[in-house]
Amino acid sequence: MAAGLRTVILLSFVLAVGFLLIILSCALWKNWLPLLVALTFVLAPLPNALFSHCGGDELSGSYESSPAVDFGRFITAIFVVTGFALPIVWAHSEIIDTKAAMMSIAGGGLVYATIMAYSAVFRQEESDYD
Repeated sequence: MAAGLRTVILLSFVLAVGFLLIILSCALWKNWLPLLVALTFVLAPLPNALFSHCGGDELSGSYESSPAVDFGRFITAIFVVTGFALPIVWAHSEIIDTKAAMMSIAGGGLVYATIMAYSAVFRQEESDYD
């Protein structure tokens, strides 16, 4: 296993910092709407993970992406853009404070980056002999 204990500890620390920033952006300004950003970034990788197994045919040798894979990436992109755009829109309309929006965006970006790094580090390569 290429990824060791240090990788797991580092990823868990970054994830904890991301959630801390999101919770602090809610608690310091007494407005719990930025907590929806955490939900958005946690749900973002799910469509990509669900539709990633709907790829091309292994026998024909074409490994181009299928419409299902493209649709999963599209839905994931919608979640990610929504996670970044919601705090900006709320700050612009003065529903939340601008500092809370910046903390929420930074925390959400850390959460999403940690989830993507975890899936990239611990991805199991498929073997022809399994």
